Amino acid sequence: MNSALVASATASLDDPFYYLTNFRYVLAWVSTRHHDLLSASERDAIGRFETLPQASQALLVRMVMRKGELFRLDKLMYEEIGDAEQALAPLIALGWVDDAPQLSRRELFRLLRLSELRQALAGEITKAGLARNSTKAALQTALDEPFQVFAPLQQWWPTSTTQIVRLTVMALCDRLRLMFFGNLRQDWAEFVLTELGLQRFEQVPLTAASRAFQSRDDVTTYLTLHRLRERLDDGEPPQALSTQVPPASSNRWLASRRARLLLTMGREAERGGDAALALTLYADANNSDARIRRLRVLERLGRYSEAYELTVSALDAQPKEGEIQALMRLLPRLARKLPQQVERSTVSNKQAAQVPTYVLHLPGPQPVERAVADYMATPNAPVYYVENSLLTGLFGLLLWPAIFKPLPGAFFHPFHSGPADLYRDDFVSQRQVDIDACLAQLDDGRYQDTILRTWHAKKGIASPFVHWGVVSEALLTLALKCLPPAHLRACFMRLLDDLKHNRTGLPDLIQLMPDAPPGEPRYKMIEVKGPGDRLQDNQRRWIDFFCRFGMPVEVCHVRWQPESDVEGAEPEGPELEEAE
Repeated sequence: MNSALVASATASLDDPFYYLTNFRYVLAWVSTRHHDLLSASERDAIGRFETLPQASQALLVRMVMRKGELFRLDKLMYEEIGDAEQALAPLIALGWVDDAPQLSRRELFRLLRLSELRQALAGEITKAGLARNSTKAALQTALDEPFQVFAPLQQWWPTSTTQIVRLTVMALCDRLRLMFFGNLRQDWAEFVLTELGLQRFEQVPLTAASRAFQSRDDVTTYLTLHRLRERLDDGEPPQALSTQVPPASSNRWLASRRARLLLTMGREAERGGDAALALTLYADANNSDARIRRLRVLERLGRYSEAYELTVSALDAQPKEGEIQALMRLLPRLARKLPQQVERSTVSNKQAAQVPTYVLHLPGPQPVERAVADYMATPNAPVYYVENSLLTGLFGLLLWPAIFKPLPGAFFHPFHSGPADLYRDDFVSQRQVDIDACLAQLDDGRYQDTILRTWHAKKGIASPFVHWGVVSEALLTLALKCLPPAHLRACFMRLLDDLKHNRTGLPDLIQLMPDAPPGEPRYKMIEVKGPGDRLQDNQRRWIDFFCRFGMPVEVCHVRWQPESDVEGAEPEGPELEEAE
């Protein structure tokens, strides 16, 4: 897809029918690129839409863009559309809108005003002995029923002059939106935000092979998983939903979504006391989080031998750092419950490095990061609050060409903030040559110019790693002067090893010291912990990494003092880490 076509993806907001233009754009895109994934009835519906009067098309899109499927006709008034009832008639004739939908009592409470409810439910209010001036919440509580009765509005309220309609094609519109965006997280607002200039996206060349789905079954599976998650979030028990989860897919992307759903269902089953179902769901999910939760359930059930064997097997499979950390906590506990001792071969000989740790007594309370930054900063050694933004920003700027490489399945519409395969196992291997070329610049000194040049060229464009509000040109320039390229390479390699988990947990502050004497560190990373706060696992892993590679890092614990004078730093022994 050329840049001119990308630029035309959004309609001007000066056009009163901008939203209709954007909707038509999506229909044309899906019809062209996903024609083989559409059923005959879906292709027919798209064709019928094009024959509708403009006002009817616009009203349908307005409804699609709003929340839910039920609407009051008196709330569907738009100046550019005109008479809503007239615009609605062709939609009713097609069966795309139901003008006498079945409504539950709960839907009545959501759609009707309090004065209307008092008229519609007058008999029930009197029968229940409720005051006529009862609040809406009180009426709903008193008149709610354990089972839902459905009836048209005219049956609930025979004298009603209000009309309620139901949109019946939302499932089709969601399917079309899914095929365009590749997810249901993004919606029609993306067009508006782009036109307003509030969002900018990298213009990646798109080809006929660039699309989110390769088969209709994949689209259906995604929708099924999404609906099951919605029902779970709405309170349906996992026992009822677990049997409806589709079988494992050969599509690794969908397999990952399925595993996340099973993990969430397992957590709900565990909270509800159904350990057997939780174990089944965790075993089926079989991702890192699910494996750890399964082991913890087995431990609570006293099935120590089974848990021990699974823990050893998981360690032998060479998992990522986070899973190793959790497994190594479990293993000694399980071993103590069994006759055997922990095998030396199963335990890493690499001990956690000791990190310099101290306490600062400062006046407060106030934001702890700002308090420490203000206390430690000097004119020649400023302190910046960067947390997960600086190192990841440098990474994102240097590796921009690799991250936004136009590979099939990575980009398939004009609104990508990053590649769709960012967290898949083959992300790095698919781009290894490009990644190596970017990292090679750290060896010959070109990286500084590349990072600054990319910052100027791409400023404001959405990126999964660059937070433009934090990574200013001044900070970048100073950081590049102080951070050794060998340290950047080591950090970037660790990020690439597990992009999903390693992009977080970085220290809160960095102190940059460009005037430090030769041979001394020119920067220092500081993790700040307020009163009662503890290091998180991902923070511990990063700190251990920094210590092992000789990168200057320290942990600062803040204690508030009532006096106005700062007492300064109070050195603490290594035992502070254990005492947290």
